[in-house]
Amino acid sequence: MDSMTVIAVASIVTAGATMGLGSIAPALGEGRAVSTALSSLAQQPDASSTITRTLFVGLAMIESIAIYCLVISMILIFANPFWHQVIDKATGK
Repeated sequence: MDSMTVIAVASIVTAGATMGLGSIAPALGEGRAVSTALSSLAQQPDASSTITRTLFVGLAMIESIAIYCLVISMILIFANPFWHQVIDKATGK
């Protein structure tokens, strides 16, 4: 295998691992947040608007972690900084 193939395989595997591992914690966090919010709503229905608003803000913050992982994996696949080094080495620049 040449260096281009090795970098391509490493980039794809790393992007997949980033999305796989980077989505586990946000998924568990969102499930726990919704579960806690539902039990809070069952105990105090008068505070539903405050609990719901706080829940949505918290879910947005938790979801941003998964979005950052998506951005990193997209950079690894489509805008890999290592491609320029390999191309320059292959062309002799």
